[in-house]
Amino acid sequence: MPRPLRVAIGGIHIESSTFSPHLSTAHDFEVTRGDALLARYAWLSPVPPWAAGVEWIPLVHARALPGGAVEAATYDAWATEIVERLAEAGPIDGMLLDIHGAMSVVGRDDAEGDLVTAIREVIGPEPFVSAAMDLHGNVSEVLFDACDLLTCYRTAPHVDVWETRERAARNLVAALRRGERPHKALVHVPILLPGEMTSTREEPARSLYARLDEVEARDGIIDAAIWIGFAWADQPRCRGAVVATGTDPTATAEAARELGAAFWAARDEFDFVAPTGSMDECLDTALAAVADPARRPFFISDSGDNPGAGGADDVTFALDRMLARPELRDGSVRAVYASLVDPEAVAQVADQPIGSPVEVRVGGRIDPRDPGPLTLTGTLEAVAEDPDGGRCVSIRVGGVSVFVTSRRMQYRLLSSYARLGVAVDEVDLVVVKIGYLEPELFEAAGDWRLALTPGGVDQNLTRLPYQRVRRPLFPLDRDFTADLTVVVR
Repeated sequence: MPRPLRVAIGGIHIESSTFSPHLSTAHDFEVTRGDALLARYAWLSPVPPWAAGVEWIPLVHARALPGGAVEAATYDAWATEIVERLAEAGPIDGMLLDIHGAMSVVGRDDAEGDLVTAIREVIGPEPFVSAAMDLHGNVSEVLFDACDLLTCYRTAPHVDVWETRERAARNLVAALRRGERPHKALVHVPILLPGEMTSTREEPARSLYARLDEVEARDGIIDAAIWIGFAWADQPRCRGAVVATGTDPTATAEAARELGAAFWAARDEFDFVAPTGSMDECLDTALAAVADPARRPFFISDSGDNPGAGGADDVTFALDRMLARPELRDGSVRAVYASLVDPEAVAQVADQPIGSPVEVRVGGRIDPRDPGPLTLTGTLEAVAEDPDGGRCVSIRVGGVSVFVTSRRMQYRLLSSYARLGVAVDEVDLVVVKIGYLEPELFEAAGDWRLALTPGGVDQNLTRLPYQRVRRPLFPLDRDFTADLTVVVR
């Protein structure tokens, strides 16, 4: 009987805005090791036929809500642990690299490239490495060269996260059993767009990603993947990418060439997933719309400070504009603002009796851009423990419930609102720090606008001070011919 295949699993998963003043530290990450790490992957229990005879070796996996750049010491500790555990594991046949692809680390331009290089220094050139990634990650030349298989999500919002990880593992095991290193082809596409312009709910991304199943089904192809890239990091690797892997070098190169050309050809068709405007314009629309029950609850995305993309989560601009509206101040329109992170403010009010009058300064401690910290004078409405946000409070100011959290979080699940006593279908307006609406909010919304608010993940890329991305790059540049060279390995 042949010996079991030995496959290691590990990685660091975060996307990081270099335009955000937030610094991601070890405190922001959920870390799993040993049996807890293996338990993350459904294909290990019960073991499907394709994974039979595989010994899975857990290293360490660290995952965080998107944020600012990762503190160098934090990254170094986990990278060191990964390579030390690999060295202790002895010879392996392969590794599943479970990463995001848009991690920024203070002092480094290509964090994932740095990580996979360190891994290769330990395991050598022979074992196969398969990377599972977010489609908002980046594929640098270093990462491409060091991996044998790369794949990414095919949906945004991401509803195929675990399917993608299983595909990466299944492709790895199949390649190891064939005993043949896959052929691979890369096309960098000089496009950099926010995810809110590339949702697979809408064209042209819907059709572009729908092509992947057909391409993957061709003879000689193992996998095809399209990365949008990460728009909120100022690094040379940040741009679109297509990678195809296969058993036939000609078919693999042609698949990458075809998909790269299709991505580039669609560049002018990408548009925001919802009507956009300034915060005041979106409030004008919302306050006029809530008279129509069919348009309630009306959602506004405070997109520039979206913690789900790396925003600091404490920019007060949108809340300030809300509280300037008489309809919201006097309570004639019922609204929710979700949320601001401010553990100091939570600590000041959370132990008071529900219904107590409170006055507290909130926000603007991490990202102090105008108008900075705001003073909330209102009533303590609710206190709750949230698995993501820690201790949270709701402060009622006029008709607005302002959620304040102890940890950065994204209010994407209806259960998070319910913990603070809010059923979103019973309010008129929800302003949430998010980009495109995640599935539960999308289903709940009567109508929706995407506010182009300021912050570390500003959707208006022309307002960001890029200096180091490789130019020309659409849409920062428009009148140029794209270099769609296919790199084959």
